[in-house]
Amino acid sequence: MCGIVGWINLEENLTEKNIIIENMTNTLVNRGPDGFGVYSSENALLGHRRLIVVDPEGGSQPMTRKVADKTYTIVYNGELYNTEELRKKLLDKGYEFQSYSDTEVLLVSYIAWGKDCVEELNGIYAFGIWDEAEKQLFIARDRLGVKPLFYTEKGNNFIFASELKALLQHPMVDPIIDEEGIMEIFGLGPARSPGNAVFKDVYEIPPAHCLLLDKDRRKLKQYWQLESQPHEENLETTIEHTKALLVDAIERQLVSDVPVCTFLSGGLDSSAISAIAANSFKREGKGQLNTYSIDYVDNDIHFKPSEFQPNSDKVWIKKMTQFINSNHHDMVIDTPQLVEALDIAIKANDLPGMADVDSSLYLFCNAVRENATVALSGECADEIFGGYPWFRRKEDLEAKTFPWSKATAERKSLLGTNYSKVPLEEYVAAKYEETLKEVPRLSGESKEIHRMREISYLNLKWFMITLLNRKDRMSMANGLEVRVPFADHRIVEYAWNIPWEMKYCDNREKGLLRRALVGILPTEILERKKSPYPKTHNPAYLSAVKRKMEIILQDPTSPILKIINRSVIGDIVNTGGVAFGQPWFGQLMTGPQLLAYLIQINYWMKEYKVQIQ
Repeated sequence: MCGIVGWINLEENLTEKNIIIENMTNTLVNRGPDGFGVYSSENALLGHRRLIVVDPEGGSQPMTRKVADKTYTIVYNGELYNTEELRKKLLDKGYEFQSYSDTEVLLVSYIAWGKDCVEELNGIYAFGIWDEAEKQLFIARDRLGVKPLFYTEKGNNFIFASELKALLQHPMVDPIIDEEGIMEIFGLGPARSPGNAVFKDVYEIPPAHCLLLDKDRRKLKQYWQLESQPHEENLETTIEHTKALLVDAIERQLVSDVPVCTFLSGGLDSSAISAIAANSFKREGKGQLNTYSIDYVDNDIHFKPSEFQPNSDKVWIKKMTQFINSNHHDMVIDTPQLVEALDIAIKANDLPGMADVDSSLYLFCNAVRENATVALSGECADEIFGGYPWFRRKEDLEAKTFPWSKATAERKSLLGTNYSKVPLEEYVAAKYEETLKEVPRLSGESKEIHRMREISYLNLKWFMITLLNRKDRMSMANGLEVRVPFADHRIVEYAWNIPWEMKYCDNREKGLLRRALVGILPTEILERKKSPYPKTHNPAYLSAVKRKMEIILQDPTSPILKIINRSVIGDIVNTGGVAFGQPWFGQLMTGPQLLAYLIQINYWMKEYKVQIQ
């Protein structure tokens, strides 16, 4: 994995401005600690930071290839999982290769197929390709949005980058937020509207979109979308088809020239990935698989079962590590580390995020990176196969808003008098309704069945991308590449049309996936009730964030005071978040995490010198 930046101006000469692109590129050193490169021409500057995963010698970037009288240059962040199939197709078309890197395969794919190359790709990617002869830029992002790609336009200047921090390093880009940005942070956060980057006039290429820029046009296009079709297979065939797709996706994603490990919580998703990876290692004589898990100091003392977290992970991790004979590593985080890393997580994310759910992942990835460069993780299975409570609970299915973030009125109450007229509730409702209009309908489906499609679509387009953003930023801030096999677009396309009664077979969450993993996982793991990413239950954490937020409220220079209602926030602090009444976001962001989110907003505004317009 890597970090990329680019600056295109078709009207002016940029060759004397290399220092700007170099500075932008170097903000991404954590994404790419192993290499640095810049491409410079009259109308295009491209920068790249490299994390070496495949082909150390042949994969350096920016990579330039000349074909006939045309020169093409690529900067690329990602991994292709069908590299060899593409290479064979291109060899058959008469193209030659100088390396075995997927970077060269991607660049030659564009040379061969132009903008249609994205139709051929299986992987996670964000890339830019500059055609020097045509003075044309093509940029694209993978179908599910695993890899990030931001951009802005300033006059004749088109500037793009893997992360917001790189864009903000450009002298033309200022850290300004307006009312829309405030509504994103307080109405939707830590989620973001597709394409919205919170900062004014800064955007993100949405998942499954590409953009073509030349002197005549700037065209953003969606190149992939889900299609609703009748599912013709019976349950038994569906189970086998699901298993085959999953095994293939996981085994494809084990390819690497550097050490590969898996994250393991003892839950269904991470256990499936770890078991299939361990079997592959054994079959290919690669030795023991390294697995990693996260826990917190004294969590065993303070853990309290709930509907969302019925049990802790420790006993299940032990069962799995024994079952697959992995070399297991427990990473245990203490409360002071967790609080301190809230600020670090902001610098990784460039925006307020999932509070300690972020900071714990940052610390975890930091520890894993000491021994590995690539990890496989179980994200996306719950969104694809129906693992969350809001796929089943009547009050969530009937909600007229995002089921993981229903407290819109309460969110609005956090804003101070200067923003009392901001249409936050209407803004959130509009985003919800806009998304529902996108859901592809299938003729003849009942209202109830279509509602399940809507819930699935909302999860894929909103909740899943929030978790993928979190995983990318916290891992790449440590130079760790995390792959997510469940986000293989073939799995998503297939599962989209599986009827809910099949996904929920045996009358339980992810019933179909459990059936597909029979023979791969032990029975007790197959039967374990879903439990989310582990968070701290130590009361010392709540005490720490309360103290921190109290200090912020008492400091007249705290930038968040320009936005919030101090009285309402004071009640939330005094009650440890209970006064808010509902979870802030999802299953994990409750009272302590709401306080930590507010702490992150304040730090973000101060550290990034955010201006409010």
